[in-house]
Amino acid sequence: MNDVHSGAPDPNAGHLTGVGVGPGDPMLLTLAAVEAIRTADVVAYHQAPGGSSVARSIAQAHLREDHVEEVLEYPVTTGQTDHPGGYRAAIDEFYDEAAARLAAHLDAGRDVAILAEGDPFMYSSFQHMHERLAHRYPTTVVPGISSVTACSTALDRPLVEGEEVLTILPGTLGEETLTQHLAHTDAAVVMKLGRTFGKVRRALEASGRLDAAWYAERVSHEQEVVRPLHEVDPDSVPYFSLAVVPSAVGAAEWMPDAARPESAVDGYVEVVGLGPAGAQWRTPEVDAALRRATDIVGYTTYVRRVPDRPGLVKHDSDNKVESERAEFALDLAMRGRRVVVVSSGDPGVFAMATAVLEVAGEERYAGVPVRVLPGMTASHAVASVVGAPLGHDFATISLSDRLKPFDVVRARVKAAAEADLVIAMYNPASTERRTQVAAIREELLQVRAPETPVVVARAVGDPDGERVSVTTLADLDPEVVDMRTMLIVGSSRTRVVRRNGGPRSVGAHPGGPDGGELVVWTPRRYPDD
Repeated sequence: MNDVHSGAPDPNAGHLTGVGVGPGDPMLLTLAAVEAIRTADVVAYHQAPGGSSVARSIAQAHLREDHVEEVLEYPVTTGQTDHPGGYRAAIDEFYDEAAARLAAHLDAGRDVAILAEGDPFMYSSFQHMHERLAHRYPTTVVPGISSVTACSTALDRPLVEGEEVLTILPGTLGEETLTQHLAHTDAAVVMKLGRTFGKVRRALEASGRLDAAWYAERVSHEQEVVRPLHEVDPDSVPYFSLAVVPSAVGAAEWMPDAARPESAVDGYVEVVGLGPAGAQWRTPEVDAALRRATDIVGYTTYVRRVPDRPGLVKHDSDNKVESERAEFALDLAMRGRRVVVVSSGDPGVFAMATAVLEVAGEERYAGVPVRVLPGMTASHAVASVVGAPLGHDFATISLSDRLKPFDVVRARVKAAAEADLVIAMYNPASTERRTQVAAIREELLQVRAPETPVVVARAVGDPDGERVSVTTLADLDPEVVDMRTMLIVGSSRTRVVRRNGGPRSVGAHPGGPDGGELVVWTPRRYPDD
């Protein structure tokens, strides 16, 4: 219990107690809750217009005939009101009036117990009374068993285990926000369903969590209902229900095949971009795909970036077997597996999307669905770190000659330079390719001025390996460039300015002995001359 008060309250005033009465079963009332109800002079509870109070029904056996009961009936519950200030003003006015009614009892020296279903401090109307009264009167809060914890008992399985993260969400959130939270957490409980159920179901599906989601209605009541969420009729869902995505540990045992949606066994391939570095660079759409997957396929370095979870099978391979990797992924999908092929950055930019689509064009794979999900590509990540060097027209060129002759690379770089385009250069070097950067630099110096800005960015987004510097074409050192490096060569219009924007602002990389930061940007306007 928590006693809260401030200042010096009237010693003759009554005591305010918020009482958590649990999720529904009267047997789940705590001893402290029973004592608080038993000793109160006034018992208050909220209820819907024309309805009855669930909290009162839970506590009914402990109410005395001489209890004064204060029924705090909402004027509106769905947001529809003719109040001139709208729903928010109507409900605030109601809370003010309810608090005034209870304050009258407290001023008269009567102890008041406010019943709250579940816990008084979890999405409870008691919180609004606490906000208005606790600073004026001695106050105690008696915690209650929440439906969030009771639902795991209803499902007969853990909500979370080990280092899993549990996220509790109100169904009233926007669909996009719900989707994003559901895609990024291990386990989740969505409260306040009712009319929000359709939106919550769509968010679960979009986040890749529908297969694992359960529906729990009136937990611990005699009318308790528990079933896989995809089986629920949206028109039958009451307010007192939950959507639950429980612990993934042992999920295969908890969710029998017969309980899964039919779509859960249909094979497909999704080719996704993980972004240039950690989880902060991934989109919610990609996270949802990773959640849906039964198998991850990709280059070893990228596969390692996907978090492990029970039931997920990882298949990693060398970076030079793209066609074989694509064929392997499609074969898995033909066997009913949900396969995600991972790439760094964006899968359609010098990555696995084209390899998968090329193999998927074979007749034997005609029936396998293939979907490409975008990711943040390295050129955009690098540009954001130094400012906006890609602010005008630019070319994106891979310097690798593994899949095309180096003469083609040289010709394309020269053409982009002569067109005065900013050039973002992928795959500039590797342990085996050590001469290309020097050769390209000489080609560029025949067209571009020696003072042309060059951004040299290695492992952007990696807290351990990130190194970013700004140099010139004349001073570019090819020996500092490796496979994790990207080069951005400016146009004749690209500008470099020094500013002092503070720690880790735009351009927060080594900028010179005076401590200033170099910001690189290319104007969007082009001169007429």
